[in-house]
Amino acid sequence: MLLRLFLLLSVLGSSWIGWVNSHQESGEWSCETNEEIRIEAGFRPGFITLDGHADDWKDIDAFDASLLPALDPDDDKEYTGGKMIVKARIFFALHDGNDVFFLLQVDGNYAYTKGDNHKCPSVALMFPIGDEATYHNMGGCKEGTGTCNKKTCKGHEVDIMHFSVGNAIPGRLYGGNPLDNGEGNGGDRFGHLVDLYGWNPHCRYLDGTGPSGNDSSGQNNWKGAWWHSSFNVHSGFVEEDSPYTSDGQKGTYFFEFSRPLRTTDRLQQDAQFTIGGSSKMSVAFWYPVDGNSWHGSGHYSVNCDWIPLDISPGSSMVKATTRGGSGDVASAFALLFSVFSICLSVFVGYRATRSNGRYAPVADLQLPTRSSSAS
Repeated sequence: MLLRLFLLLSVLGSSWIGWVNSHQESGEWSCETNEEIRIEAGFRPGFITLDGHADDWKDIDAFDASLLPALDPDDDKEYTGGKMIVKARIFFALHDGNDVFFLLQVDGNYAYTKGDNHKCPSVALMFPIGDEATYHNMGGCKEGTGTCNKKTCKGHEVDIMHFSVGNAIPGRLYGGNPLDNGEGNGGDRFGHLVDLYGWNPHCRYLDGTGPSGNDSSGQNNWKGAWWHSSFNVHSGFVEEDSPYTSDGQKGTYFFEFSRPLRTTDRLQQDAQFTIGGSSKMSVAFWYPVDGNSWHGSGHYSVNCDWIPLDISPGSSMVKATTRGGSGDVASAFALLFSVFSICLSVFVGYRATRSNGRYAPVADLQLPTRSSSAS
C-alpha cells in the first residue's frame, strides 16, 4: 500500500506550517508487499549514543531493502538517486526499557543546500495509531480538508516523524526542545525534526494543533541526528562550517532517532509501544536527484504496506547486553561474593552456639568503676 503522507512541512516561527504541493494518485493502486520484512527492537540498555554515527549499531541485525517510488512501487523503478543510492539498510531497532531507537542508513552522494530542505535528503517514519489506520492513503480517512477532524476521522489516526536537514548541523540533536514544547506543539524551529499526526495526505498537523483548534498539551517526543560518511571532521561541526563537505562526495547517509516507548499524549496523536507487544511502521526517504528539488509526493519507501514492529521483552535479550569478557568477570565475582557471604554466616552462627546461648542483659555486664583517686 502507498505511503502518501509526508508532504513537506516548514515550521516558520513557532507553529505556522507551509504546505508543499500535494500529490495526486493516478490510476488504480496496486501493491505486492514484502511479507518477509519484520523488525524486532531488541533490549539493549545503555547501548546507543544518539549522535548520527552508526558505530554502536555494528553488531545489531539489519535488513536491506530496495527504495521504491511510493506512488508507483514497481521494481523496474527502483531508486538510483543520481546513480548512487540503490539500497537502504535499516537497523530497526533497539529499546532500553524506556526509549526506542531507530537507524536508517542509505548509500548516496552528498547533497546539501543550507536553508533549502528540498535540496537536501529528508526522512520520515509513520506508525498507525487508530485501529482503522491504513498505510495506503496515510490513515485512509475519506474526509476532505474541510470535513476531516478527530470525530469524522476517528480510528484513522497515524503518527509521523519528519526530519528535513536543510537547517540541521550534522551530529547535533534536533526534535523536541523547551521552546516549541513550551508552546504546546510538535514543531522544531531549529532543525525541522517535527512530530505530526494525520488522517490522510491532506489532513495532517503538528501535534497539539488541528482543525478544531490548538491544545497546549502537544509535545514533540522525538530526537534525532544525521551524518554522512564523507565528513572528515569528527570533533563536531558548527553552522559556519556549512556545507560541511563538497557536493557529490560518495558515501552513506545515517539518520538516527529515539522516542519514549510511551508518551504523555492524551490527544490520540502519538503511537504507544508496549514491551513484548507488536506494532507497525513505515519508512520514507526523499533525495534531490541530480540536484533537482524534491517534492512532497516524490518520496521512496522500503515497502508498500505496513512493516511489523516487535518490541522484545528484556528477559529475552539479557545475554546480548554483555560485550567481551566483562560480563563473565562480573558474574564470577558475584558468585564468589555470594559463597563468601554464606561461609561468613555459617561461621558467625557456629561461634554463637559456643556461647551460653543468650545475650547478657545490661545488668550482668561488668562495667568499670571510677577509683577514688580519679574523682
